[in-house]
Amino acid sequence: MNSIKLVGVILIMLGVLGAAYGGFSYTKATHAADIGPLHLEVIEKERVNVPLWMGLAAAAAGLVLVVAGSRKS
Repeated sequence: MNSIKLVGVILIMLGVLGAAYGGFSYTKATHAADIGPLHLEVIEKERVNVPLWMGLAAAAAGLVLVVAGSRKS
């Protein structure tokens, strides 16, 4: 499998996942304060929304790359 087809398959997978789930979340830890032996830390859960059109566009671009990679071989 050449690199163009591999990138295409990855784009298809990410595009379908982005369209299906609508985004992803991650946890961000922020150093708040050190007061003597006491260490305070704030943990925030952040969410990144992926629009439906962006997921579908990534999947379509991946499909184009897979087809273009197979014609080149």
